[in-house]
Amino acid sequence: MYPELKLFIAGKWRTTSRDIPVVNPATEDEIGSLPCASKQDLDDALEAAVRGFRVWSRTSPRERSDTILRAAALLRERQEEIAHAITMEHGKPLKQARLEVIRGAEFFEWDAGEAMRTYGRVIPAAPGHKFSVHHQPIGVVAAFSPWNFPMSQPARKIAGALASGCSIILKAAEETPAGAIHIAKAFEDAGLPAGVLNLVFGEPAEISGHLIPQDPVRLVAFTGSTAVGRHLTTLASEHMTSVLMELGGHAPVIVCEDTDVKAAGISSAVRKMRNAGQVCTSPTRFFAHESIFEDYATTFVERAAATVVGNGMDQNVEMGPLANDRRVPALIELVEDAREKGATVATGGAKHGDKGYFFQPTVLLNVPDNARIMQEEPFGPVAVINPVSSLDDAIGKANSVPYGLAGYAFTNRADYIDRLIDEVEVGNLSINTLEASMPETPFGGVKSSGYGREGGTEGLDNYMIVKNVWHSADIT
Repeated sequence: MYPELKLFIAGKWRTTSRDIPVVNPATEDEIGSLPCASKQDLDDALEAAVRGFRVWSRTSPRERSDTILRAAALLRERQEEIAHAITMEHGKPLKQARLEVIRGAEFFEWDAGEAMRTYGRVIPAAPGHKFSVHHQPIGVVAAFSPWNFPMSQPARKIAGALASGCSIILKAAEETPAGAIHIAKAFEDAGLPAGVLNLVFGEPAEISGHLIPQDPVRLVAFTGSTAVGRHLTTLASEHMTSVLMELGGHAPVIVCEDTDVKAAGISSAVRKMRNAGQVCTSPTRFFAHESIFEDYATTFVERAAATVVGNGMDQNVEMGPLANDRRVPALIELVEDAREKGATVATGGAKHGDKGYFFQPTVLLNVPDNARIMQEEPFGPVAVINPVSSLDDAIGKANSVPYGLAGYAFTNRADYIDRLIDEVEVGNLSINTLEASMPETPFGGVKSSGYGREGGTEGLDNYMIVKNVWHSADIT
């Protein structure tokens, strides 16, 4: 069942006078009506967050941790209900939605532990003096989560803020609001004090433009496109507000000549089509050594073409629709541009079916460097496979884009691995796997893919300030 959609402010659910429809991308049917926050709603959320911060920042780390763990347990208990709602609004296969709910719970569970490990330190000093370093919550957080992972993306932001002792106002994606709604319900039921977590929806530019300049907001945490991230960073800088930016990617995959070609080809195709390619860490630019290029490309294309596309509620479906109607024409433009410039469309390349926002699993071969897709993240089920002559050639091509979020490689050669670690310009490098991160590992990008980290022991750093204390026994 799809949940009733409301704002959550100061511990209360509320409706508004302006609504927008939420559409199932597989059927194009309206499934919900989402209230849009007014400026008064946003001001109420700010006031509530200020009050919530006063309470939550003074709550002991263990009590904060216990509250977060209670909410995580409720999310696990409600997995099936939440997963169905995610598939309805996003379109991803139900199996993937179930896994996303668990991953969201895991983010909360990890950060709940980190809440009790925000250690300071004592610095040796002269007699009669003490130097100590303390980590304290930064304040009210304004967070913005995208539509591609309706549960796990809001969870990352909320987990880091709450574990650190901050209050948060989350603007979740209007296309996929159910995950954030269920998180707020779980924390309400877990006994989180009113005002610590506030949830709003509406026009992104209106909400960011109103919240970010406000004095109580001390951190802007955003996941989304590089263009929007730059805009929000500029806006925040005018008010000396800290930012945590997880932005776009265009992940390279380097396939070395020593790898198991068939296994790598199958793994690559399956992973590329996960979430219909709508993942910031999605492997997109595949660079295979020329000695194995034909075999690798053939395996990849065959597996990609065999991907079962359809409504995510159907049991055998492997790939659902794109999350909104804007993505289909955008992908067609990228494919046609590559074709016109000499690329081979080995499979796919067009809309899939008449109903819903489906796109065919698509593989482009021998794509020239001047094709748009070589620099623009497709954010869809479109892969590029090109041959390379050497590891030097592969690394050069991998680093030829402004993005640096995730990168991958298939090889077992120790000398290759050492070079990949040293030379591939990404924040997350995976070798012989196309998984990019776990809750216990730090996640974030370099270059135009942003800065700051979520997850791992570094995950709370952006949500805290570092305070140095000098205590002298005598007045000096």
